Amino acid sequence: MSQSSQNSPLSGKPVQSYFQWLYAFWKFSRPHTIIGTSLSVLGLYLIAVAISTGAINIDVMNRVSTRYSLLPLLGAWIACLCGNVYIVGLNQLEDVEIDKINKPHLPLASGEFSQQTGQLIVASTGILALVVAWLTGPFLLGMVAISLAIGTAYSLPPIRLKQFPVWAALCIFSVRGTIVNLGLYLHYSWALHQSQTIPPVVWVLTLFILVFTFAIAIFKDIPDMEGDRLYNITTFTIKLGSQAVFNLSLWVITACYLGIILVGVLHVASVNPIFLIVTHLGLLAWLWLRSLTVDLQDKSAIAQFYQFIWKLFFMEYLIFPIACLLA
Repeated sequence: MSQSSQNSPLSGKPVQSYFQWLYAFWKFSRPHTIIGTSLSVLGLYLIAVAISTGAINIDVMNRVSTRYSLLPLLGAWIACLCGNVYIVGLNQLEDVEIDKINKPHLPLASGEFSQQTGQLIVASTGILALVVAWLTGPFLLGMVAISLAIGTAYSLPPIRLKQFPVWAALCIFSVRGTIVNLGLYLHYSWALHQSQTIPPVVWVLTLFILVFTFAIAIFKDIPDMEGDRLYNITTFTIKLGSQAVFNLSLWVITACYLGIILVGVLHVASVNPIFLIVTHLGLLAWLWLRSLTVDLQDKSAIAQFYQFIWKLFFMEYLIFPIACLLA
């Protein structure tokens, strides 16, 4: 390899082919967060369309795409994905030494990407997120700007809120739970020329995701305890112990599911109550059965259960639109 290619910002240690570079970028973007972001963008759009038309079907989607176009959806997706990469990328730039212990497979920690490459990706995606949001709509711009500001404060010194367990959790669940859901719905309702009043089903989804994301925020530090302790990152796991945090996360998610079941029983929102109750009873049973197999002494088992929790999170952005459709 030539000296010039070794010094390229895309070469890292080095990434030897285009496809290897794309795979490294995929890891850098933290795929589980990309999937969650994509589903939230689509799920809130379908809910907005369902509320606008009373149902989601092919004819309705054709009318919506003809009358309004799908540009608000596409713009939101691109802006949110870029914002997602900016936030998780900035966190990796500041945590290289910690990730060499906790997450050695990540591109910066493994050497697949150089620090310069990471900086270039983060700067580019942050700017692109703001530009696309600005071109797409005012509510999307506000949502993206606030999310990027919180993500920056979470990772970047001297603020670096991730050092403080309460503030770290607050950053994560405020963005995922409140800002993204409400911001996306307001963006879509603005694009579809709807009232800017937020309906009960969106408030229910927002509250559910808000509390559920708290469980994710505290659980994610369980497998990272070794590196966090070494670099003086205080987390709930270090303060309370892995078993206590595991149990707390489990009961928080349980409370989420019981709350949604209660919403179905009381007919609080315009959703199909039977579908809502049955799906969440099934997910609750699955959660507890799956939790019985987790060995907290096995880091890989903890990581697998963390990914399982994310899968449960993903499902809500499928369940809620379907529940609106069936209402």
